[in-house]
Amino acid sequence: MGSSNEQDLLSTEIVNRGIEPCGPNAGSPTFSVRVRRRLPDFLQSVNLKYVKLGYHYLINHAVYLATIPVLVLVFGAEVGSLSREEIWKKLWDYDIATVIGFFGVFVLTVCVYFMSRPRSVYLIDFACYKPSDELKVTREEFIDLARKSGKFDEETLGFKKRILQASGIGDETYVPRSISSSENITTMKEGREEASTVIFGALDELFEKTRVKPKDVGVLVVNCSIFNPTPSLSAMVINHYKMRGNILSYNLGGMGCSAGIIALDLARDMLQSNPNSYAVVVSTEMVGYNWYVGRDKSMVIPNCFFRMGCSAVMLSNRRRDFRHAKYRLEHIVRTHKAADDRSFRSVYQEEDEQGFKGLKISRDLMEVGGEALKTNITTLGPLVLPFSEQVLFFAALLRRTFSPAAKTITSSTTAKTNGAKSSSSSDLSKPYIPDYKLAFEHFCFHAASKTVLDELQKNLGLSEENMEASRMTLQRFGNTSSSGIWYELAYLEAKERVRRGDRVWQIAFGSGFKCNSVVWKAMRKVKKPARNNPWVDCISR
Repeated sequence: MGSSNEQDLLSTEIVNRGIEPCGPNAGSPTFSVRVRRRLPDFLQSVNLKYVKLGYHYLINHAVYLATIPVLVLVFGAEVGSLSREEIWKKLWDYDIATVIGFFGVFVLTVCVYFMSRPRSVYLIDFACYKPSDELKVTREEFIDLARKSGKFDEETLGFKKRILQASGIGDETYVPRSISSSENITTMKEGREEASTVIFGALDELFEKTRVKPKDVGVLVVNCSIFNPTPSLSAMVINHYKMRGNILSYNLGGMGCSAGIIALDLARDMLQSNPNSYAVVVSTEMVGYNWYVGRDKSMVIPNCFFRMGCSAVMLSNRRRDFRHAKYRLEHIVRTHKAADDRSFRSVYQEEDEQGFKGLKISRDLMEVGGEALKTNITTLGPLVLPFSEQVLFFAALLRRTFSPAAKTITSSTTAKTNGAKSSSSSDLSKPYIPDYKLAFEHFCFHAASKTVLDELQKNLGLSEENMEASRMTLQRFGNTSSSGIWYELAYLEAKERVRRGDRVWQIAFGSGFKCNSVVWKAMRKVKKPARNNPWVDCISR
């Protein structure tokens, strides 16, 4: 069964490599067989404990709402059994002190409830940095820049070219020109220059759009996975904008492409304990500082996908911001799989045999990512899905767990039965996968690669329109790490698709291995994209 499950996660493809230019087989056509891992089939494995975790979150937040209707029903039934004369008689039987005391307790209870309830967190606006056109490269120019540096042999360059052709990345992405340098570019100087360019570019735009002064910001969270200098990037921001001395600042490092949602979670927690405050979340990654110059193919892959980008988000917990906020934060669900050794080492920074530092991508990455994704969306389901979908899903899960037919199909695959019985048993063994299109109007999946997006679409049963923002972001801007999900939301706004009441699902995954989800609800319709929206000049295409 173990080998069978392993084979099910593999797909093969025959690739025509063209005519052999030299050697004993010169002039002959050559072919290669490409073997890929797929995401695990969600239909075959949904763990009950993650469903329970989702319902645990739901119950914790809904206990008050469930109690109030019960009390109303009990009180209504009691009062309904009395006549008008009996009600007045009972009221006159109580002295004024008892009535005032009862009313005081009621008011106190209501006040405590509203004061202890979590404050709503609003997204005022966000900005995505768009680099200058001089940093724009086509796929061919990208290979030429790498060749010009003199650090890669032709075999490695050929591998990069094949990766780019199947990556889903287009011809208008941005990279620092320093990657063509023959000198060492993974220096603190290069890292700081790139960081200041993208971070200040995004923040200048954010402060202009929101009209919030930097000194009014009470919480600052900056996340950048690999480039973590001293003083920190958050200190660099405070110094540049001369922010106030009592600002709560945090710098998150080493947390991969899902760190943007982790930073949002941290900012939300800070806003809960600091009323009437603004919080700014900056998400980015440095391409030049992470540039790998060795020949290990598993470490060359990140070079091909990662591109320049940065996002800045303005959050607020002030009630008066309700009217002009774009979105309200609904849910954040985080999943961490680092307890598993394969997950922990699936994306791993280390030196190769030549001593060059880079990110090593494991062959288990797709399988590990699929397990983390499955856990995350299973936990999220009870918080966002309509009740009808939850009933169907939970009933199918119980049927699969306790049905003798389901156990038979799981444990005794060696026994051959007739076709009809086998088909019905197979149906029983598959849990019902909820339709997440009923829970969300818009989807922003981390644009890691074309293969990842293909598997997400297949396993979640999504349409091309659902995946459009993610695919277009990958093509236009590449994988911009933790800031990518904001370029996708900017795409939806540029298309004027976001309407009041729409729900947006952003999901990202990164090293560790982590998978994190955030759900927003649109507070108003985005009628016209801002003039500095990164898609304005190309959205018609």
